[in-house]
Amino acid sequence: MMAVRKQSAAAVEKIPASVEQQQTATVEVVQASVEQGTKVMTEQFGISQAKVKEGMEKAIKTTEDLVAFNQGTMEAFVKSSQILATGLQDLSKQFAATAQASVEEAVSTFKAFSGVKSLKDALDLQSAATKSSMEKAIAQSSKLSDASVKLAEQAFAPLTQRFTLAAEKFTKTV
Repeated sequence: MMAVRKQSAAAVEKIPASVEQQQTATVEVVQASVEQGTKVMTEQFGISQAKVKEGMEKAIKTTEDLVAFNQGTMEAFVKSSQILATGLQDLSKQFAATAQASVEEAVSTFKAFSGVKSLKDALDLQSAATKSSMEKAIAQSSKLSDASVKLAEQAFAPLTQRFTLAAEKFTKTV
C-alpha cells in the first residue's frame, strides 16, 4: 500500500499547483505544436518546390527536344525541296532534248519526203519514220518514267528518314 501512496504523491506533485502554471504549461504545449507544424509545413513546401522544379525542368527539356526535332524536320523539307528542284530541272532538260530530237527527226523525214520518187518509196519512208518515232517515244517515255520514280525516291528520302525517326522517338516516349 505504501508503494501506491508514493505513486499517488508523485502524480499529485506533477499536477500544476496554480492556474498560472497551468497556463504556462498550455502555452508550452501550443508553442511546441506550432513549432512542429511549422517544421512539417516547411519540409512539405520544400518537397513541393522540388517537384515543381523537376516538372519545369522536364517541360523545358521536352520543349528543347521538340524545337530541335522540328528544326531537323524543316532541314529535311529544305533538302527534299532542293533534290526535287534539281531533279525537275534535269527532267525538263531531258524532255527538252527529246522534243528537240523529235523535231529534228520530223524535219529530216519531211526533207526525205521531198526527194521521194514513188508512192511505194513514200509509204516505206512513212512506215519507217512511224516505227522509229514509236520506238523512240516508248524508250524515252520509259527513261523519263524511271527518272521520275528515282527522283521521287530521292526527294522523299529525307522526309522518310524524319518520319522513321519520329516514330522511333515518340513510340519510346509513350
